[in-house]
Amino acid sequence: MNSAHASFFILLTAALCSCGSRDVPHGGVEGLIPHPRSLELEGGACFFEGRLTVAWPPAWDAEREVVRAWCNKAGLETVDAVAMAEPPQVDLAFIADPAVQGEEAYVLEVDRTGVRIRASSAAGFFRAWTTLRKMMPVECEAGGCGAGFSLPGCTIEDEPMLAHRGLLLDGCRHFQDIGFVKQQVELLALHGMNVLHWHLTEDQGWRLDIPSRPALARVGAWRTEADGSRHGGFYSAEEVREVVAHAAARHIEVIPEIEMPGHSSAALAAYPELGCTGDSLEVPHRWGVFKDIYCAGNEETFRFLEEVVDEVVELFPGPRVHIGGDEAPKVRWSSCARCQRRMKEEGLANEEELQRWFIGRMGRYLASKGKTIIGWDEILEGGLPDGAAVQSWRGMGGAAEAVHLGADVVVSPTSHCYLDYPLRSTDLEEAYAFDPLPDSLNHGPGRIIGGEGNMWTEHAPQELVESKVYPRLTALAEVYWSGRERTGGPEAFGDFLERLDHFYPRLDALGVAYGLESPPFALETRPSEGNGIEVEVAALGRGVEGRGTWIPEQRSVVDSIASAVPFRVMDAGVVRMEVGRRGQWTGQMVEFPVDGHAAAFAPLELGYTPSPWYTGGGDFALVDGKRGTEDFRDGAWQATQGGDMVATVDLGLPADIGVLSVGVYLYQDAWIFLPESVLWEGSVDGEDWSTLAFMAPGLVLNRDDRQQRFELKATVRTGAPAVRYVRMTVRNGGACPDWHAAAGSASWVFLDEFVVREKSDDRP
Repeated sequence: MNSAHASFFILLTAALCSCGSRDVPHGGVEGLIPHPRSLELEGGACFFEGRLTVAWPPAWDAEREVVRAWCNKAGLETVDAVAMAEPPQVDLAFIADPAVQGEEAYVLEVDRTGVRIRASSAAGFFRAWTTLRKMMPVECEAGGCGAGFSLPGCTIEDEPMLAHRGLLLDGCRHFQDIGFVKQQVELLALHGMNVLHWHLTEDQGWRLDIPSRPALARVGAWRTEADGSRHGGFYSAEEVREVVAHAAARHIEVIPEIEMPGHSSAALAAYPELGCTGDSLEVPHRWGVFKDIYCAGNEETFRFLEEVVDEVVELFPGPRVHIGGDEAPKVRWSSCARCQRRMKEEGLANEEELQRWFIGRMGRYLASKGKTIIGWDEILEGGLPDGAAVQSWRGMGGAAEAVHLGADVVVSPTSHCYLDYPLRSTDLEEAYAFDPLPDSLNHGPGRIIGGEGNMWTEHAPQELVESKVYPRLTALAEVYWSGRERTGGPEAFGDFLERLDHFYPRLDALGVAYGLESPPFALETRPSEGNGIEVEVAALGRGVEGRGTWIPEQRSVVDSIASAVPFRVMDAGVVRMEVGRRGQWTGQMVEFPVDGHAAAFAPLELGYTPSPWYTGGGDFALVDGKRGTEDFRDGAWQATQGGDMVATVDLGLPADIGVLSVGVYLYQDAWIFLPESVLWEGSVDGEDWSTLAFMAPGLVLNRDDRQQRFELKATVRTGAPAVRYVRMTVRNGGACPDWHAAAGSASWVFLDEFVVREKSDDRP
């Protein structure tokens, strides 16, 4: 070690470090994620015994405890050393080196004499320690290195591409306990990430205790679910400080998100006077966008938010606070006398400018506390508030606009970064393909400072979060650290997968309940000789297999099936498959509703153009034998907005029709309503039509209805003639009703399968 640096070093000394062969666990670089910018293998190995001598610099107190705790867990005895002006030869030295430029940059060298790490900051040292940890044998994660271990000779030079690399963790839709949050912080550190974006207030729950406003914890933190159960919780100041300190010791910034002016139903349930109407509200148990938001014309709103901010800045020492700013309907503001008066007094042209004024006012208050604000890209509407950073989620358009306006930008578009989305929407390869720094966004006065993976928890209680986050966040971690220079080549993803296979055992040792890399199965249906359809379940992804059952609706017989083995279906039922992964059956089940009805794969003519976002699989999706599930994004649903849906099927020969049905969807918060009516008509020649059946379910206007699939089923009228053609006309119910947050906007109709059953079918 250079004696000029002897006053500032971290010394981790093994009793013996030498070349040779030992019967101890061997470390390596095969599982390094993110991949370092430069990695050269030098040959040889360094062997360590299990007793480690450590000398700690005062500037690294918190980090020292993190390293010591990990070493103890690994079975490595640690002994503090006395700092010396001229230290002896050491096995692992962290050396302060101003020549290593970059807040998180480092150089790591392993040779026969030991390990040396050089950096110019505490953060750089910690990132280097994390890389070293990932080079050490995975046995160390569970106490298996007490007898020693080896490391390969190598030189690593590394630093991240983006300064902001994070995970948004939504604790509002489903609450997570403090131990779980701290575990996610630990995993962020393992991945080289440096931001926990902690979403703490939302319509469905307020999660931060504010002593001056006790109703937030007493009322706003709890909701009654549709089944009558209670869900909720909140974090005390002591718990928040615990998480913040845990993160700071790992050089992770915790950025709180306090939503305003929208997504504020829980706060309004606690303090209804903060809304435009003053009406009493309940904390909602359903998801979506709600039109009751903070009143911008009421000074009490700002007194309340300033009290909240005062508590937030005491708890979160970082420089930034996220204020949301997204999905704030202006319906209440447009009819609120106080909001309209505010607009007149401030010379604002419309409600969008009122939102900019609202956020700007709170931004100035936060600036007086030494904080800057971040908001979702909706804060660009009406003009960017001074000093605000932007998080772009609705594609990269918001990022482009914000860069043009000179703002700092965090990118997390739904296309690649929404980890709550199912794998059929964004799989591991899609996440790895994300380019957070496209050339088109490198030419403005603003800059992209980083990216995040977003984990919203509407459909993910705590026990499901990790299966959705990992390994997709593992891919994003490499993208944000290494950049497309490393991840964009034709062989990059394959190389990543090879390293991921070595990384998985480390996640296993840490008890991480990671999920799959891609959808486990694809359901294939095709015409069958004779009646019914042929069905096959294809296993997708690496190391995935399937076993399961075919469960008919009208028979008690259950047939065993396996992936890649076709079977015949002549009626309605469910294919239920268990996921096998890496040689183990996981217990995870996937279901596919199918129907081998009389019109399956018959010629079909559509009198409408399906939405490009919801084709159901193409123009013939309504007769492909695939029924939709309770998730309208499952790929089986076909939809249009604002218009009727007319489809005509040709059965080939006249048939006596007994039952007609179609699956429809209801999700009012997504503007999806039941159709006004469904008319089925029959014809022999395709020219003259007669009514077979008619249904008028009507719009469901109950605001508490949650999303679900309905089957509209009708028995063909007595005496109806045999027909060759069946035409189905589904009438759209019109615009969203007056009470709806999108009142007056065109509503959607979703259909899954146009089912025709002949009278010879003995089922009802």
